[in-house]
Amino acid sequence: MPSRTARRTIWIIAGVAILLFAMVSAIPFVASTQIVRNRISHELSEWSGYRVVLRGAPRIQVWPAFEAHLQDVAFLEWGATDAPPILQADRIEIDLSAIAALRGDIAFSDISVLRPVLRVRSSPDGMMLPAAPGGSRMVRAIDTARALVDANPAQPDVSLMPSDTFGTIEFADGRVLLVEAGGEREIISSITGRAAWPALNRSGTLVANAVWRGEPLTVDISAQQPLALFGGGNSRITASLTSAPLTGSFEGLATLSKSGFVDGTVKLTSPSLRRALEWSKTDIQPGAAVGSASISGRLIGDSLRMKIEDAQLAFGGHPGNGLLEFSLANGIPAVSGTLAFQSFDAYSFISAFTRLPGDGARWSDEMDVAFTRQVNLDLRLSAASAVVGPLTMTDVAATAQVKDGLAAFDISDATVFGGTLQTGFRVDTRSDHNGTELRMLASDIDMQGAAGAMGSKLPMPKGKGTLSIALKGPKSRWDQLAQTLSGTISLKFGPGSLQGLDLAAFVARAEKGGFFALNEVPTGVIPFESAEFRAAVSEGMARLELAKATLPEKTVSFTGIIPYVGHGLALSGLISSRESAAPKQAPASFFVGGSWDAPFVSPIMRTMPIE
Repeated sequence: MPSRTARRTIWIIAGVAILLFAMVSAIPFVASTQIVRNRISHELSEWSGYRVVLRGAPRIQVWPAFEAHLQDVAFLEWGATDAPPILQADRIEIDLSAIAALRGDIAFSDISVLRPVLRVRSSPDGMMLPAAPGGSRMVRAIDTARALVDANPAQPDVSLMPSDTFGTIEFADGRVLLVEAGGEREIISSITGRAAWPALNRSGTLVANAVWRGEPLTVDISAQQPLALFGGGNSRITASLTSAPLTGSFEGLATLSKSGFVDGTVKLTSPSLRRALEWSKTDIQPGAAVGSASISGRLIGDSLRMKIEDAQLAFGGHPGNGLLEFSLANGIPAVSGTLAFQSFDAYSFISAFTRLPGDGARWSDEMDVAFTRQVNLDLRLSAASAVVGPLTMTDVAATAQVKDGLAAFDISDATVFGGTLQTGFRVDTRSDHNGTELRMLASDIDMQGAAGAMGSKLPMPKGKGTLSIALKGPKSRWDQLAQTLSGTISLKFGPGSLQGLDLAAFVARAEKGGFFALNEVPTGVIPFESAEFRAAVSEGMARLELAKATLPEKTVSFTGIIPYVGHGLALSGLISSRESAAPKQAPASFFVGGSWDAPFVSPIMRTMPIE
């Protein structure tokens, strides 16, 4: 009995082996006669929605894996017989199901594409997309998803989503070509990666490396419900971009309906803001290299308007926080918001928009004001401390506004050198203005400390002073800006002193006659009760309207011109006794010429005796 059972088992095993051998032997015949000739191109067309043409002879491989190797495959737009392929590939390798092949069907889950070329065109809204496919399984699945989303936009019934098996697509050495009126232009090259989407109702991922605008980059995207996303619904998205000029990531909800919508956490980091702007090739031309920049926070909005709440940013090494809003509603990038910094570099901020002398521009260069029509800006800035060139300020409140050819950078309030500062710089490129304007009011500041910080070699009185500047003129080269500005400059002092000159020694030396250099006079201190200076500026020259210092017993006044472009001097001075002074002396006049660094003095002449 046992032997009969054993013999029966052996015959069953042998029968199964013969059947399997027959099935495997039949696969190449079945595949070559039914699948390759009749079904592969049809199945690819069914999924893609394009007309698929196998220009090369297909080859079937049975062992070690059942695969179809397709040569020179083209995906064509239906009805466009003369148009180039939407997608073409040198070779496509498809993993086939042997069981389905024996039934005369084709089923595949993994596809490898070698050297694919995708052709896209620019749409009116600025998107670059391939020609729309005809009816396909993917299109029908998206239509079904869209209907479910329309029925319940907040929570579509995911269980009713199509569950067709999709699989994995690997691609290597691909390119994207932009079709234009004059021909085709490569926009992305060296595309290699993998898209995995097991079934249409499941999550999917895409990982790809490519070269875009000369920079290698890596993109990694995963979607919890890709089909719902394509159908206009929401899906949780995790995305990252890695490249040398820019690194970014996003995690949150997204939708592609209408103008799209995102709500999630975003982070962008660039080692050089200038390099990132140049790489993006937006209409915004970068200014100087301002170093690294980063921003993170909650991103909310659509493709036309977005905002970053709880924004944490760093600009040129200076961290800050606040709220930022971005808009493309009018076709020009617009940025607005309120930002607070612990420290801030105003020079680096302005140089991010236009090249300033010393940072990518020469003094002989024309002022670059193209940014005034490339971006709209409305920012409110505050900083515990801020640096403007050699000056350090505290408790700073500032604004930056750029719109329709007008740029205004203002410091509405700041503390500097023991006093307060309000200043503003404007560039107006509109045809009826086309000029620059500088305004400043520095109240009760330590003028000697300010002059030292600015590197001035001119003798500056010691004491608190108020400086007012109002200048404007046509836009010009940087080195000609001082010559083109016109307006007024005034300076007022309370009690103070001027170090470096002995007035009595000056008078005594002048009475000896003959021209002499001012540095020949012994040093000393001249105390004064008040001093005031006011000049009209034009054509590179300051014409004194008032220059007067009130000493305890004397008054010193000046008239004349100061050519500040060449640092020259042409002044007439007068020393007279005050009415309260006794004994009184006759007023004495003198002339000061030469340069700021080396002034010389002509003899004093007594104008009249004083009784």
